[in-house]
Amino acid sequence: MESFEFLSVGRIVFERGGFARIGELAAGLGGGAAMLVTNAGQAGDGGIVDRLAELLKAAGLRCATWRQRGEPTVDDVASALGIAREQKCDVVIGLGGGSAIDAAKAVAGLLTNGGGPLDYMEVVGKGRKITRQAAPWIAVPTTAGTGAEVTRNAVICSPENHVKASIRGEQLLARVVAVDAELGVGVRPEVTAWAGMDALCQLVESYTSARARPMTDALAVEGLARTATALPRAYADGTDVEAREEMAFAAMIGGITLTNAGLGAAHGFASPIGANYPIPHGVVCGALLPHVMRANVHALRQTDPQSYTLYRYAVVGRVLTGRADLRDDEVTDAGIRFVEDLAAKLDIPPLARFGLTEDAFGNLIALARKSSSMRYNPVELSDKALTDVLRGAM
Repeated sequence: MESFEFLSVGRIVFERGGFARIGELAAGLGGGAAMLVTNAGQAGDGGIVDRLAELLKAAGLRCATWRQRGEPTVDDVASALGIAREQKCDVVIGLGGGSAIDAAKAVAGLLTNGGGPLDYMEVVGKGRKITRQAAPWIAVPTTAGTGAEVTRNAVICSPENHVKASIRGEQLLARVVAVDAELGVGVRPEVTAWAGMDALCQLVESYTSARARPMTDALAVEGLARTATALPRAYADGTDVEAREEMAFAAMIGGITLTNAGLGAAHGFASPIGANYPIPHGVVCGALLPHVMRANVHALRQTDPQSYTLYRYAVVGRVLTGRADLRDDEVTDAGIRFVEDLAAKLDIPPLARFGLTEDAFGNLIALARKSSSMRYNPVELSDKALTDVLRGAM
């Protein structure tokens, strides 16, 4: 067996109703002031943000708040960081979807490492290494998709450079992850669909990644099995707490597997597409995933028909479809069709609806090839194959 390292957060609290414990969990990290970064509402509306502020107050912590709107930009992170420094916050809480959690993660890291986001961002920044442990922070996801609560990178958009890039380091891992599936009950169906397709994409890509390992394999297969049944249920009935819980677990697993195994071409494209078009990340992943799967399988069948990765795609097909009676090649194709059909059932829109045209393909392919995710795609895809992927997602 090959040697490997495995990274994960120090503590996971997975509990229905566990949101009520956030005050005690935050107080247990020490400090006297918490920086709350959220996209789950706003102060004063009587919702979840006010509830959390009360929990923190009861635990003896002051609270400053930054409301994250959309995916975090360099300016967003700099502004939130300025508030945290001004208010002398020593604990950070990310509450909401992946955008809020990534912004909180970046703020926690910059509080102790100094400087601003561009000092540490890959590709468009100085790329300095995060060397000091981030300020203690708690991730509280309300959607089931990105798995950002358990990853070691914070994805930040640089609009002027037309790209999304990461601040990365194991020092950024959350001190505590608190997952309460009841927080997802109010999430809109379309957001459930987008987030869920992101989770599915991360599980498929990490399982078939060039960096896949036995530890991540076991987790990814478990996550795929749960997603196949729970995502349609959560989309159809947002009050189905059991389905929400299954998806929360699957998304968290996807975050762990991507941290350790990497991703693939769908996420390689997701960064430049998301930075240049107003397309939700999960929509990009959902639209691209079946076409990336088909392109990878076709390339492997042509160049390396005995590849173990082809067996991995057959496993994906069996887990998603439940068909143990089909040959490997048959069940692989059935798995791809399952993903296509699921995207259609969840009403994942084609990318052309957001203004993407074929004129942009060349630039997007060039940008995608610079992505860390593209490096771990199980086979190198030609420009023609990548063009066909984009055309299929249109």
